[in-house]
Amino acid sequence: MWYLDPDVYFVALIVPAMIFSLVMQIMVKSAYKKQSRVRNARGITGAMAAQMVLDANGVQNVRIEMTRGKLSDHYDPRTNTIRLSEGVYGAASVAAVGIAAHEAGHAAQHAQKYTPIKARNAILPVCNIGSMAAVPLMILGAVLDFWGLITIGLALYALIAVFQLVTLPVEFNASRRALRAIEGQNMLQGSERAGAKKVLTAAAMTYVAALVVSLANLLRFMLRFSRRR
Repeated sequence: MWYLDPDVYFVALIVPAMIFSLVMQIMVKSAYKKQSRVRNARGITGAMAAQMVLDANGVQNVRIEMTRGKLSDHYDPRTNTIRLSEGVYGAASVAAVGIAAHEAGHAAQHAQKYTPIKARNAILPVCNIGSMAAVPLMILGAVLDFWGLITIGLALYALIAVFQLVTLPVEFNASRRALRAIEGQNMLQGSERAGAKKVLTAAAMTYVAALVVSLANLLRFMLRFSRRR
């Protein structure tokens, strides 16, 4: 069967994309590890930094709480809660301030109805379906030689890439808000601000890597199915 043939597109497209993604993951972990060892001069913890960013943006009624895990920090718009990991919430490190400020930046985006985040939330339900159904639909379409199913599968998978593309401005904007607040509120000094920026830049690049992997997979599927056709 043609879809069981050696997948040269996997080697040509997916392997380089996965290597790029792995490098970005290593970079963010390395930057976090290094900057989490640097205590900021003002002794500002992650929880304090998040609150300062919220105050600077006039955002109210957002809870800040601690959650388990490492680099598990996130903003939950359903409960209007910023959840900071154990190494960020009570830590007064450069990394903690940068990460907490970034998550508070997401809270500010939601409060101010930032357009890209509204667009991302709008396509999220369809993307959740696509992440589960896209590949099975393409395989089923190939087995049945039914191009309608293959096309639907490709379209759903393309939506995943669109979602990740829309995520980029959301993440970069949250980091810009964080760095602007860090400087405006004088949370970190010169070299400390540079350290926080390195952590946030490395984290943002993981989203770029996720988009690259999705686009590589999409191109791989398109090439293999077009070969069959």
